[in-house]
Amino acid sequence: MPSTGSDKYNVKLSFKVDGIVERTDIIGAIFGQTEGLLGPEMNLNELQRASKVGRIEVDIRVSGNTSSGEVNIPMSTDIDPCALIAAAIESIEKVGPFDCSYKLVSLEDIRAVKKDDIVRRAKEIKQRWATKTISEGESMIRDIHHGAAGTLAAYGPSKLTCGSGVYENSWIILVEGRADVINLLRAGYDNAIAIEGAKIDDSIKDLCSAKDKIVAFTDGDRAGGFILKGLKSVVPVDFEVRADPGMEVEELTPLRIDEILRPIVKQIETGGEPAPELSSSKRALQSLAASIYPKLKETLEAVALDESEKEVFRVPINELVRTISTQSNVRYLFLDGIITQRLLDGARNAGAQYIVGHRVAKVADAEGILLTSFESLDIR
Repeated sequence: MPSTGSDKYNVKLSFKVDGIVERTDIIGAIFGQTEGLLGPEMNLNELQRASKVGRIEVDIRVSGNTSSGEVNIPMSTDIDPCALIAAAIESIEKVGPFDCSYKLVSLEDIRAVKKDDIVRRAKEIKQRWATKTISEGESMIRDIHHGAAGTLAAYGPSKLTCGSGVYENSWIILVEGRADVINLLRAGYDNAIAIEGAKIDDSIKDLCSAKDKIVAFTDGDRAGGFILKGLKSVVPVDFEVRADPGMEVEELTPLRIDEILRPIVKQIETGGEPAPELSSSKRALQSLAASIYPKLKETLEAVALDESEKEVFRVPINELVRTISTQSNVRYLFLDGIITQRLLDGARNAGAQYIVGHRVAKVADAEGILLTSFESLDIR
């Protein structure tokens, strides 16, 4: 029976069977070995007929003589029946003639997830609208701000678009195109120059050699990652930053641009060392994440490594915050999930410096810790 669209919870369990079985064997064991266990009204067949349980999905993998995978059960009951069904399935010890074990991975409130998605999408809509819609008052403020911060100019024989501050400033920001330079001017940064293409103009190389610090600020999409790699191969990039995943630099609000660049300005002005998210070691973090990702994808688990890149622990996502709060030697954290403020706080206390997940929620005070997504590292 397919989902009716009114599901409230999604019960997800992992399983391991000491033998080779098929999806139908898993389904049969779940229905057969829970029947009558909790009374006739709680039989899965009855719950499906009453549209209280949707279609049970099974993802199965076979390795050698072992079968493992996950079971997803959408339910439109209250939380108590969900918990009972999950506990009943965990009690199953056989699939056909083979020993097996089931373990609850998560009991997810589907409505809460939908609300989060709605809020996230609403924020995206508002942000994109704000960057492309300028009221009369905002236009007046922009004109005043541009007069103070700098104006558009051109650099070199190729007339590359830049801010007027590129000439006298001791450090510059390399961006992809003209619209990016204009948006940085709106945010008060007049020392940006557009590379305007994948092939780096010789005048860019000459300009970079005359500056103390070079910042590369590229789009948060896959193309931005390729441009960054090409840029770093020909000029000495000291700091590298990206727009938010899926966003372009020209789409960011002036406030968001300032949030991204302010830590760099502070380091340049104080002469401090780059924070982990800006250091040259980011490339080796990318290589490490690429090696971890295939083993982590779609497991709903998290892996923590120490400074020597040895595994400290591997746990389900729903146990991550509790587990990491007891650690003190974590340097790298990779998770098949979302990086939240609660997780960030626990990881900071554990000594983590690099956290990679599928998405970064809105967090505060992440200074000194690299928070990024696999997608931002061009890992899929």
